[in-house]
Amino acid sequence: MTNRSRLIDLTVNEERAFLIGLDTRAGWPVARSLAELAALAETAGASVVGSAFQRRPDPDPGWYFGKGRAAELVEEKAANDFNVLVVDDEITPTQQRSLEKLLDCKVLDRSALIIDIFARHARTHEGRLQVELAQLEYHLPRLTRMWTHLSRTGGGIGTRGPGETQLETDRRVIRDKIKKVRGELEEVKRQRGTAARQRERTEVATVALVGYTNAGKSTLLNRLADADVLVADMLFATLDPTSRQVTLPTGKRVVMTDTVGFINKLPHDLVDAFRATLEEVLRADLLLEVVDAADADFMAQQGAVQAVLDELGAGGKPRITVFNKIDLLDADLRGAAAPISEHAAFVSATTGEGIDGLLHLVADALRAQMVPVDAVVPYERGELVSRARSSGEVSEAYTEGGVRISGHLPEAVAAEVTAAGRGRQPSSRSSRA
Repeated sequence: MTNRSRLIDLTVNEERAFLIGLDTRAGWPVARSLAELAALAETAGASVVGSAFQRRPDPDPGWYFGKGRAAELVEEKAANDFNVLVVDDEITPTQQRSLEKLLDCKVLDRSALIIDIFARHARTHEGRLQVELAQLEYHLPRLTRMWTHLSRTGGGIGTRGPGETQLETDRRVIRDKIKKVRGELEEVKRQRGTAARQRERTEVATVALVGYTNAGKSTLLNRLADADVLVADMLFATLDPTSRQVTLPTGKRVVMTDTVGFINKLPHDLVDAFRATLEEVLRADLLLEVVDAADADFMAQQGAVQAVLDELGAGGKPRITVFNKIDLLDADLRGAAAPISEHAAFVSATTGEGIDGLLHLVADALRAQMVPVDAVVPYERGELVSRARSSGEVSEAYTEGGVRISGHLPEAVAAEVTAAGRGRQPSSRSSRA
């Protein structure tokens, strides 16, 4: 039993990661990008033991680094004893094979790392489907390095004829699996569309929280809705969208949805895979872009968020920028952040500072999308009065001919109210707000 137990080792080797990137003098500073890559690696469970970069305008097509600088990584491996190399960009299968052969260790790029984190944090059936689709699409062009040792070219009894290599078989299997997963996600998309149409029928306004990962979107939703969404100080702590009802100062109730966080160099496979979820952003009447005001690079993060919104077709939607975490700013900076404009708010989702002002801004922004209305609705149209009450900001006055509705309503409801009251003369008898 003792000898047998020595043969079975269930321990997991510690993953010691070494990070490399390029200083192209364009985009993010390489030091900042590598620091974020280190946070990603640690979120994925690795220990970061060092990093290196090379200044060059473009990656080497064969090695990513120049061949001479890549050879120096062998010395880096001996000095730091790393067993995983993480590259700060998406690399080609050729670059990956070259580095793996040179260093005799696992080589990952930023895209693979982010997809792995998504796989760890996906909890719902939809989230797992989206991650699976991203994984399949990412690995499909990289099958050459995984399966070449299983390829067969024919020859011998039982192998004559055209046949197909193991590589071709695996590609076909993966393509079939991609088709199946896409079909299941289409069903999810239809279900989301049904729920969205139901909200549209009831004229419930929707607000989507967007922003860079770890900017505090989930904490803000918890504060606004008194909810219990998972909050953790890590990248991509929550992936699955969460919707909660929030009551505005006017008494109007809206649906707020916390969406997946964005990040610099977000893999296109993930954007495509999570498109069903991110369509909540397209459907929203208003976006709350949550920004980490305590991060020195928040402007660069806003640029990354804008790039993803543009890719989704939501870059021009009405938006309020919410500068969060002002409790972490120095006193002089907090003083400068005090003014509130109609398009920006400065808050602390942790302490609650500035939340009331933000809610008023949301109410004002949604009101600006409505149209004014003043009409008398016949008493027999009580359901229309109820819809007007729940979907807009109106006052009601009882008259001889019906209920006088005055205020602001979504355009579709306003048109119905106006049509119902056309030709009636209001004469106030009693009123209530």
